[in-house]
Amino acid sequence: MPPLDVVTLATKLRVLQADIRAALRAHMRSQEQAVWSRTVRDEAGDTIFGIDAEVEEILIQHCQEWGKTQHFVLIAEGIDPDGIQFGKPGTGGPPFRLLVDPIDGTRGLMFDKRSAWCLMGAAPDRGAQTRLADIEVAVMTELPTTRQSTSDTLWAIRGKGATGERSDLGTGQPRPLALVPSQAATLRHGFASVSNFFQGGKELIARLEEAILHRALGGWNADKAEVYSDQYICSGGQLAEVMLGRDRFVLDVRPLVHKKLGKSSSLCCRPYDIVTMRIAQEAGCVVCDPFGNPLDAPLDTTTNVAFACYANKKLAAQLVPIVREEVQRLLG
Repeated sequence: MPPLDVVTLATKLRVLQADIRAALRAHMRSQEQAVWSRTVRDEAGDTIFGIDAEVEEILIQHCQEWGKTQHFVLIAEGIDPDGIQFGKPGTGGPPFRLLVDPIDGTRGLMFDKRSAWCLMGAAPDRGAQTRLADIEVAVMTELPTTRQSTSDTLWAIRGKGATGERSDLGTGQPRPLALVPSQAATLRHGFASVSNFFQGGKELIARLEEAILHRALGGWNADKAEVYSDQYICSGGQLAEVMLGRDRFVLDVRPLVHKKLGKSSSLCCRPYDIVTMRIAQEAGCVVCDPFGNPLDAPLDTTTNVAFACYANKKLAAQLVPIVREEVQRLLG
């Protein structure tokens, strides 16, 4: 199979996400908050709110237009789990699969508390065998609150590094944005979080976090605030915080915690939530599973994913053994 035209793909995805951002921003400014946060439907994957439905329509319209010249499969939260085919086989360049989370961080955005992110990743189409590790192009765009004046877009092509830009939402003008993860080899005086958003497993997750920090810092200094936690309910946003040097470490072990508690099916991070891990990796971060193994999963909307993201290799070298051993001890 010939290679994907990754440069064109990256450009198209950035344009698509910019259109989604503009339309969503206009919608939020013209409607009451109660309209954004109303429940539209409950699905196996997650609850779909009014703000999600607004973006889905824009995404499908763009894909229909794109399908006139290109054959691809769209896989996204909120649509048929098997994906939607656009275009006809043989149309355009090599076929690909496009994994999308139209709004990652819906709950924060729909209450106008914190920005969400639009996440997309494209991989050569290998049918049901296509996996996260196959992603060659990834793009993510910040979906701002009504109070924001700027929005970031981050993207990467496999082996080509990561790029960013910050757009002025008033003028539409972008300027370069450097992706510079922290180079600190310790968590001390930095942000580090273990995802603990929702009911279910909170006590167990808190014990795990305390154990990791105790070992990483050599104990607890009760007279100092040495590590800070930021519960950003947005996996893509968590990765962005690490890429941009704001956080040093993020760990999400909810699938393992729920399994330990006897729950065979639960709502956790899904592949579409972590589809932009390629950007973090190209920026120099270490993204892996909680045991330090390469992170991978099917390109679907149902698989639960546990992951860790470290700002740099030195920090990962220090923390991976600690995280692995404490996860095995408490959740094994």
